[in-house]
Amino acid sequence: MSNWKHRHVLDLANFSIEDFATILKLANRFKAVPTSGTRKLPALQGRLIATLFFEPSTRTRSSFELAAKRLSADVQSFTPNSSSLSKGETPIDTALTYVAMGADVLIVRHGSTNVPEQLAQYLEKAGYKKTSVLNGGDGLHSHPSQGLLDLYTLAKFFSPNNPIPDAIQNKKIVIVGDILHSRVARSNLWALTACGADVVLCAPPTLLPEEFADFVDAPPPGQKYDPVSKRGRVTVVRSLKNAFQDADAVMTLRLQKERMRQNLLTNLKQYHYEYGITHESLKWCGKKVPVLHPGPVNRGVEISSALLEDNSICLVRDQVRNGIAIRMALLYLLATSN
Repeated sequence: MSNWKHRHVLDLANFSIEDFATILKLANRFKAVPTSGTRKLPALQGRLIATLFFEPSTRTRSSFELAAKRLSADVQSFTPNSSSLSKGETPIDTALTYVAMGADVLIVRHGSTNVPEQLAQYLEKAGYKKTSVLNGGDGLHSHPSQGLLDLYTLAKFFSPNNPIPDAIQNKKIVIVGDILHSRVARSNLWALTACGADVVLCAPPTLLPEEFADFVDAPPPGQKYDPVSKRGRVTVVRSLKNAFQDADAVMTLRLQKERMRQNLLTNLKQYHYEYGITHESLKWCGKKVPVLHPGPVNRGVEISSALLEDNSICLVRDQVRNGIAIRMALLYLLATSN
């Protein structure tokens, strides 16, 4: 699309309303493609997409690879356990190997913050103009494709026939759980507030510092200005009951114990009692609301099994399905803009 100006997608903090609208519109077109019969589109035939996942993943990696294949792209997958990393190769040298093979898009997931950005900067300085970097999740920083698919899932719920950013304007979206360690939460904060939603964060202080209330008040380091003139509000509420008052949607997040450097929770049963999402706790919303979870799920901790399997309000499966369309849109925009 002619109005697409991003060579790399590393974060959602630099996305304008027009950028979000472009992604949602294109994803909705791809979503409308029949899933039976001939599923492939020739849009990226002859293009090479490389998935460089230095960190484990099920949904994101599989979704990106399926998205690329549905666009008829060639796909190469990097597996750390059978790579030259064990011989001392750096992530940049690994990436340059795929660039030399002609990769149009590198999807990079890494446990350390800013690795995709550092790679993109290296490619720019080295003059590699034909390869884009797409952040598949880095440290505690960002997971842009997840933020976009969550945005699309909500827009599609509120406006099934026309899922545009305005569909969540003035909606109250509650995000519950491990905000501190969640790159998904950070990407959702940028995406949802850009589209005019008011976001309420809810968790105990060990998982949600008060500073998150100011998260979108200024552009991140290195970004000169905010492309969104007026964002929705971000507030921090400790009580689940108070947070749910008049909520329009709820998103719960996994407790990322692998990222916790200290024991921030002493009792998972108590956490579920205070912050677990169930049919009973959703009654505090005062109306029927959709529930999202980016996965993987700790059943009986963040969300009850009964609610997770209630497809009338739990949109987890929709998130997975929508992730393919969103990632098709991202790959198409990046691969055809070079």
